[in-house]
Amino acid sequence: MGLLKLLISEPLTFLLLFIPLLYSVVIHEVAHGLVAYRLGDPTARWFGRLSLNPLKHLDPIGTLTLFLAGFGWAKPVPVNLHNIPDRRKGLILVSSAGVIANILLAFLSLLAYRLLGLSSIKDLTLAIYTFAHVNMTLAALNLIPIPPLDGSKILMGISPPSIRSFLARLEPYGFFFIIGLLFLGMLDPLIRLFRTIIVLLIKAFLP
Repeated sequence: MGLLKLLISEPLTFLLLFIPLLYSVVIHEVAHGLVAYRLGDPTARWFGRLSLNPLKHLDPIGTLTLFLAGFGWAKPVPVNLHNIPDRRKGLILVSSAGVIANILLAFLSLLAYRLLGLSSIKDLTLAIYTFAHVNMTLAALNLIPIPPLDGSKILMGISPPSIRSFLARLEPYGFFFIIGLLFLGMLDPLIRLFRTIIVLLIKAFLP
């Protein structure tokens, strides 16, 4: 969902969302670094990437697309799997961390909405639902198994060497491949599928 229309039609709602949405991509990347650190890899800490300071994480183009198209990215957190004793397990856990972080952000925002009874406050209600929607979309997009998205790393962690090798060879071109597929709408069915699963998961835990 593009947010440019929201800026024009509901500027107050956009302002309420601006900082939380920036932190959606920041927390996604910090989650990767924190899990890697807990598993024994201090690389993200050495590069100062365990900080919540957005300036250490934000990618200008990724931030722009977040507000124009409803999805975006930050600079990838550096991870050295050679510092993690079980590399395949480490790859799966580190790669899953960002997706789980976005799902948790969506869940917590909807939980706060339910518990605090905010339905009478129009701008805040729209901001919460948009925030949850964007985080679920970020999680769904990242589950797609095309490099360099997290889903490809999770797949690499559970796949035989031939598939891991194929995905590794694809990675240098994966970003352009993803942009092209998004532009053509060819990833929409997968995003909708993963998003539906995420919505059902969140609904199962909401009171």
